[in-house]
Amino acid sequence: MTAHHPFRFGVQVDKANSGADWAELARRAEGHGYSCLTMPDHFGDQYAPVPALMAAAAATTQLRVGALVFDNDYKHPVVLAKELATIDVLSEGRLEIGLGAGWMISDYEQSGMPYDSAGVRIDRFVEGVQIIRKAMEPGAFSFSGTHYTITDYDGLPKPVQARPPLLIGGGGKRVLGIAAREADIVGINPSMHAGRIGPEAIAGMTAESVDEKVAIARAAAGDRLGQIEWNIRAFLVNVTADGESARAGMAKMVGVEQSMIDNSPFALIGPPDELVERLIERREKWGFSYVIVGGADIEAFAPVVARLAGT
Repeated sequence: MTAHHPFRFGVQVDKANSGADWAELARRAEGHGYSCLTMPDHFGDQYAPVPALMAAAAATTQLRVGALVFDNDYKHPVVLAKELATIDVLSEGRLEIGLGAGWMISDYEQSGMPYDSAGVRIDRFVEGVQIIRKAMEPGAFSFSGTHYTITDYDGLPKPVQARPPLLIGGGGKRVLGIAAREADIVGINPSMHAGRIGPEAIAGMTAESVDEKVAIARAAAGDRLGQIEWNIRAFLVNVTADGESARAGMAKMVGVEQSMIDNSPFALIGPPDELVERLIERREKWGFSYVIVGGADIEAFAPVVARLAGT
C-alpha cells in the first residue's frame, strides 16, 4: 500500500465585491488553515486569475495560489509561464500550477476561439505543459512541436521554487494518463466531454466512476505512484447537523439516488465529525488528501480543516 500524503485543503473562489473584500477573503482562508486559494479560468463573471491570484498572495504570508485550472488555449504557454513564474517570485514561492486542455464550449463561442476536437486541444495542451516546464528550468531552450515552435528562449524570471507543483485534473482516460505521468498533483474530475455541466458530468461523480478513473491513473503512474498527491474538488458541500436530510435533498435536486450522494467523493454533506470520518475513508480508498471546497464553505468547513490539515 502506497503511503498517503497528509491532508491539506483548498478553497475555490472567483470574485469579491471589492479589492479589500478579496484580500480579506484570502486572509480568512489562510486564517482557517486552508493551504491554497484557487480560481477557475473562464470568461464569465469572475476576476481574471493572474492579477487576482497575485493580489491574494500579496494579502497573505503562507497561502498558496493557483488556478483550477488555466486553459492552455487562452494564453500562449510562453506568456503564461512568464506570468506564473512572476507570481512565484513575488509570492516567495507559493505558486501551484494548474493546467488543462480547455472544455467549456461557451468560452470558445463567446470569444471566437476555435473549439477544436478534444484530441487537438489535448495535443496542444501536452505541448504547452512541456514548454511551461522548460521555461522555468535554468537556461534557454528550443521546442518544435505541431502547435508551438520556441527558439532559444530563456524564460525569465525563474521561479523561486525549483519545480513549482503542477496539477492536472482529468475525467477521461487520455488526460488521466497524462496527469499520472506528468503532474505532481492529479485531480480526479467529472467528465466534461459535453463542454458544459449536465447529466454526463453528474454521471462521472459516482463512486464507481471514480473507482475507474483512479485505477486508470494509478496504472499509468508506474513508479511515480508514491510521489503523486491526489486531489478532488468537492462540488456538493453542506456542513450541517442533519446530514441525512441534507443528502436526501441534494439527491432530489440533482436528480440521482441518495446512495450516489452518500458515496460520491464530490459530496461532503453532514456534520463535521462525520465529514472527518468520510475524508479519512476516502483517502484510504482513493488516496484523496488534497480537497478543495467552494468559497461559500470557508467558515462552515473550517472545523474539518482544523481537525485534519497536516495529518
